[in-house]
Amino acid sequence: MRGETDGPILRGKRFGEGSVFTPEALLRESRRQKGYPAEDVPPVCLLDPDGDILAQLQSDGVASKEPSWACYHTDLFRIRHAPSDFGVIARAIGASFAVLVAEELFASGCQLLVSISSAGQITPVRRPPYFVVIERALRDEGTSYHYLPASRFSQMDASLLSLLKGSLLGPASPILVGATWTTDAPFRETSAEIDEYRSMGLLAVEMEASALYAFSEARGRKVVCIAYVTNAMGTTEGDFEKGHANGARASLDLFLDVAAACGVLPRLNPPAP
Repeated sequence: MRGETDGPILRGKRFGEGSVFTPEALLRESRRQKGYPAEDVPPVCLLDPDGDILAQLQSDGVASKEPSWACYHTDLFRIRHAPSDFGVIARAIGASFAVLVAEELFASGCQLLVSISSAGQITPVRRPPYFVVIERALRDEGTSYHYLPASRFSQMDASLLSLLKGSLLGPASPILVGATWTTDAPFRETSAEIDEYRSMGLLAVEMEASALYAFSEARGRKVVCIAYVTNAMGTTEGDFEKGHANGARASLDLFLDVAAACGVLPRLNPPAP
């Protein structure tokens, strides 16, 4: 009805109740249909919405498609990395898609999920490209409201953030820590909104973090979201330059540092070609 100000996304939620439809059920039926075995994914996995990291790993010859991954919508690639492999899923763009994949990964044995997503600059703290470890994200998307009651921000688990600050994000680190704006509508970022969020100290805009952090809190799962600030939303000529190898090498190195800081993978050199 026109004139209502509290649409269904904010009404009728039962946060303490389990879902009738579960990722375990979906994966069970997909495996049955496809004849796939029930096998665990690697303990740490990476969401690579742009696909640049996976493309580089495939070029290096260290990525192999996981034959037991039963998701209907994505492919999981296993990366050879002694003593423990890790997984990569590309092109899971946007809050709802990212959380769908996150649910399936944790139902399949994942212990830590890291998302590294391209982001647009809100506060011009330096010239792109650069990384921001997202400590909290403005909830301007729909998925998070199915996991947690309404609030302005969702945030990284405090214990994970403490681990990262203790070993990775010291005063001399080139990696920033801060807040972002998560939106469902990348082509509806108005000047008024940008000005408001800049005044709040938000550093960048992206499409997944607030939903992934709400999922993380509601499900008790370990999730780290990183914004790779690569652009000023097309407002200048020569925008969207990601740096060497489209930022894949730098992103991969940061991912491995995060996994080591969180205690899931030992810190070794990136996979060699």
